[in-house]
Amino acid sequence: MNTSASHTATLDTRGLLCPMPVIKTQNKIKTMEDGETLLVIATDPGVKQDIPTWCRINGHEVLDISEKKLDILISIKVER
Repeated sequence: MNTSASHTATLDTRGLLCPMPVIKTQNKIKTMEDGETLLVIATDPGVKQDIPTWCRINGHEVLDISEKKLDILISIKVER
């Protein structure tokens, strides 16, 4: 998994439950440019399905999903 240093932005949604991680991801991506990357850090296991589904519907690419201790790390490439 890439570190946050290699991403354009990082979004910390730890402690939030569905649907808030997806909503916050959507709001953050609205402020980003094509080709930029977002690292979402979450603790809700539902994000492993919810964020990739949201990305697929909205045309963004999930680059990687990994887990580090209690954190779920999702790397997203913004595509417009």
